[in-house]
Amino acid sequence: MSMTISFDARVSIPLDVLVSELAGELVILNLNSESYFGLDEVGTRMWKALTTSETIQSAYDGLLAEYEVSEDRLREDLINLLDKLVERGLVEVAVE
Repeated sequence: MSMTISFDARVSIPLDVLVSELAGELVILNLNSESYFGLDEVGTRMWKALTTSETIQSAYDGLLAEYEVSEDRLREDLINLLDKLVERGLVEVAVE
């Protein structure tokens, strides 16, 4: 069940979400639901790009330049990651 995520949207971290980095990997915890999610190094890089860029598109463009990956594969990986994060209440996605 994938929702449609606009690449013009901005990703933000809700106030009730705690992010902790350990040895280049992230653990993200929703304090309200006690839902947590771990990310490997690549996932951590995607998270950082998504949560610090103006839009998902600008995060995508930066990651595309950084990694040897096809456009379709990166788009699919980003959408899959965002779906999981949104589902668990770990990020909010909104078009400004």
